[in-house]
Amino acid sequence: MKSNKLFIVLCIVLVNLCFSAYSTNKDKRVATGLAKEHTNTQLNSKLNDVKLLNEADFLGEVDGKAIALFTLKNKSGLVAQITNFGGRVVALWTPDRLGEMDDIVTGHANLKKYLSSKEVYFGALIGRYGNRIAKGEFQLDNTKFQLAQNNNGNSLHGGPKGFHNVVWDARSFKTPENEDALELKYISKNGEEGYPGNLSIVVIYTLTNNNELKIDYSATTDKNTVLNLTNHTFFNLHGFKNGESKSVDSHQLQLNASYYIPTDENLIPTGEIASVKGTPMDFTKLKTIGDRVNNDYPALKYGKGYDHNWILNKKGNALTEAGMFYEPSNGRVMRIFTTEPAVQFYGGNFFNASEKGKYGELYIHRSAFAIETQHYPDSPNHPNFPTTELKPGEKYQHTCIYKFEIK
Repeated sequence: MKSNKLFIVLCIVLVNLCFSAYSTNKDKRVATGLAKEHTNTQLNSKLNDVKLLNEADFLGEVDGKAIALFTLKNKSGLVAQITNFGGRVVALWTPDRLGEMDDIVTGHANLKKYLSSKEVYFGALIGRYGNRIAKGEFQLDNTKFQLAQNNNGNSLHGGPKGFHNVVWDARSFKTPENEDALELKYISKNGEEGYPGNLSIVVIYTLTNNNELKIDYSATTDKNTVLNLTNHTFFNLHGFKNGESKSVDSHQLQLNASYYIPTDENLIPTGEIASVKGTPMDFTKLKTIGDRVNNDYPALKYGKGYDHNWILNKKGNALTEAGMFYEPSNGRVMRIFTTEPAVQFYGGNFFNASEKGKYGELYIHRSAFAIETQHYPDSPNHPNFPTTELKPGEKYQHTCIYKFEIK
């Protein structure tokens, strides 16, 4: 009799355990489903918050070529607006962890303001040579080439009439994956800004359904030349839509880079390749940008903060992750992928509130950052740096991806 009662008690316990396990697993499944649903809700967020710039405000001509504004969207609600004047990213809307949409790039609301802006690189494509070339000169095939000296006696970002100041031939289209894309083409003639060779460039912006702004560069030349293309979009993961600008010093940064390139006081490489270990240049682990930016360290003094080239931990030209930015207050994450060997991280040290943006925001000190995928600065004058030479019959190719997530 006792054994029967014991048997009944054991059965009841087992039934309760099974029910409890089922309920727990069900709760987990529901929680997982809610998490996925919440994530989808975030990325399919408050689309009514997106304030599209008026495409009519960008109609015009420069050098006899027509200028326009193009709008790219993806299935999650991300929006990018790009003009063919300088190939500039004018607006880029992404959600935060609450689903609030915000424009996270600097820029102006119309073409007229871009033409009069003191900050000439907002959102622009950069070339022929991104970053600096010492004294604006280099030698190639025993011939000396002289470039414009538009930055403290050096050449910066291709010169005054670099690719940021030209009008690109534009064509919007859908990719085979049904994603919005914009193709930009430009022919840089032999001798333009002092560079040799007729250079044919194609740049394709794609706003992917994986929440990426992807930039594919390709180029060919008919003479030996040097080339280092990049993009100079300024980001702020706080966003700008409310007419406010906050410091990016609150952002956290991680770079897959154990070495960086020291420079002189004019930000020209010394030729040295230095370890970041034990210095304020070490972002191998996620660190807040503002924690060490004002340290008494020569590199930071020269750049008035971060404005340096980091060498990525990679070999070859495979597409790899360069690093990530994270803003803890709202959960926005931006990951960077590239085929290039280095990135230039610039922390907006020279913004001084003299420039007003598209929502009335003043671009105060360190109110935006640039992360430019590229080769090393001044490579043509440093044989120990990876070559930036492009020869006839070769094809320059470079991919950069900015991927947006929520944490």
